[in-house]
Amino acid sequence: MAESMSLGGTARLPERRAWREGRWVCCSARGSQSMEDRNNKVSKELGFFSFKKKIEDAVSRAQMIASAALEAEEARRVEQEEVLLRYNLWDDPTRSSESLRRLSNATKAVNALKDLQYKAEEAKLITELAEMDSINHQLFKQAYDASVDVNKFLDQYEMSKLLTGPYDREGACVTITAESEDIASQMWAEKLVRMYTRWSGRHGYEARVVERVSSQGIGVSLATIELESEYVYGYLSGETGAHLMINNSSSNGSTSQEAISAAVDVIPLFLESTAELHVDEADLEISSPSRHDGAPSGHEMGSAVAIRHIPTGIIVQCSGERSRFANKMKALNRLKAKLLVISREQQEAANPNGIRKPEVRRRYLLRPQRLVQDVKTGVQLPGLNSILDGNIEPLIRAHISLRRGRYPEF
Repeated sequence: MAESMSLGGTARLPERRAWREGRWVCCSARGSQSMEDRNNKVSKELGFFSFKKKIEDAVSRAQMIASAALEAEEARRVEQEEVLLRYNLWDDPTRSSESLRRLSNATKAVNALKDLQYKAEEAKLITELAEMDSINHQLFKQAYDASVDVNKFLDQYEMSKLLTGPYDREGACVTITAESEDIASQMWAEKLVRMYTRWSGRHGYEARVVERVSSQGIGVSLATIELESEYVYGYLSGETGAHLMINNSSSNGSTSQEAISAAVDVIPLFLESTAELHVDEADLEISSPSRHDGAPSGHEMGSAVAIRHIPTGIIVQCSGERSRFANKMKALNRLKAKLLVISREQQEAANPNGIRKPEVRRRYLLRPQRLVQDVKTGVQLPGLNSILDGNIEPLIRAHISLRRGRYPEF
């Protein structure tokens, strides 16, 4: 009997242990699930808090800037209306045209700022509704999207107030030229073309690639982009210079550096008038550039025109128009714009020593770190792929701030 009891007790011991272990596992699983739920809840609350903070910051920024800016733009609009009422439009067409342009710009700014205030109020109201509805994710997302639009507009508006140069308000003509005719150089130039067209698309600017020449059938040896939107020249003028793609590699204990270069040149694209500059015909050497081997068959190099300004050595060319005459006129306008920019730069720098060679503007490092270094501003950014995809706004802002050396005034 004792043996039976002993055997029975021994037999039941593993069952009790298993039951206890099972209970422990079950409790452990429930505890783990509970901890996971708490973590998810905390994570979600932190996410909503982050959303809310960004929305509140955007609304606060709009309230701080928009009111004063709207008052200033409204005053400019009224001033231009009074100017137009005082003068006969036909007496001084040039002055009237300038006043009409200023009136149009002030009216656009007033309407845009009113729309900004509406979006900021909308974001604030939606946030309040979301809190009443126990933190509605969709409402928060809607408010956040509105706040992003608010910040984007304010960034552009603040930058435009820093763009006070004589040609900053104009459109831009951007020319990218590969350093050499090899495939690597032309592919690098193609990447820069894509970078600027993607940037313009993100900001709603229409970018037309009016010229695209390739000598290898891949990439571009020369490309010209025209952007017919206000202030684009002011935004992009700092891009002028040599853009280097640098690849550092190590082999057998030694380090080598490969640098591929493309030149970027940015000149004003006058939106309301042509460049006001007299150029003596005797100072011009007009020729037809030779056809590049491998150029697309639809590209009529036969009508292309190259103009060399003999006193400065500047050469511009145009091949995007159908006729030789049209290409000549466009090339002449580009030359005038280039000469105006150089003249202005020499006045500002008090440099009478003629035309300087293009400076290195930016370095794009592939190895060992994927970085972008802006030489003039000293800005260094990670995320090479993002920048080549058109996210160059931090670089543009740094250049404008350096050029003006002050904060925007309203």
